[in-house]
Amino acid sequence: MHQTETSAHLLQLDFRDRCLAALDQGLRTVFAPARAGRPSPAAGTAGELDPAQAREAGALMRVNHVGEICAQALYQSQALFSRSGSLRRHFEEAASEELDHLAWTAERVAQLGTHTSHLAPLWWAGAFAWGSLAGLAGDDWSLGFVVETERQVEAHLASHLDRLPADDAASRAIVDQMKREEAAHADAALAAGARPLPAPVQGLMRLAAKVMTTVAHHV
Repeated sequence: MHQTETSAHLLQLDFRDRCLAALDQGLRTVFAPARAGRPSPAAGTAGELDPAQAREAGALMRVNHVGEICAQALYQSQALFSRSGSLRRHFEEAASEELDHLAWTAERVAQLGTHTSHLAPLWWAGAFAWGSLAGLAGDDWSLGFVVETERQVEAHLASHLDRLPADDAASRAIVDQMKREEAAHADAALAAGARPLPAPVQGLMRLAAKVMTTVAHHV
């Protein structure tokens, strides 16, 4: 086999391995309990909620958990299709940090006596498709997708801080920490050379997020 053929074969194997790794990670995201690498911001907090407050807080935290499932899928798919090894590592590191968010929100949902979304596989698959399209469009567009996604998530989390019961210190601590870290992810993507997305794409992303939020609040 010629050297160029060998290089192409190795690249093909590398991509195939990364596809399998992404699938494995997706199955873990959806079906296996997430393990946080950092303590939950809710640790050591206190506060009693009445049943109505617990139901509302549980629904909001379920939506946030779905958002973290989507974050895993987005970063995994964008890393898979990135042309740059350093950018691929950036996406993988961001996914690792978001894994803490996934674990924290899942734990809080359970504490509030409710369930995570029954449609988790669907949310993951849809987000993976979005991230794949962004990755295939090119690294600068992919980074622009990160910026727009994280800015929307940041605003969404800010709205949840307004809606969560004042006495729910645990949920509020988690959401506040997540909000600050999502903003940092957006800033990092901007610094890496993100290209702003066209307004119609931004609008379509907002519409998809609104549908997801509405459905996940209940299911």
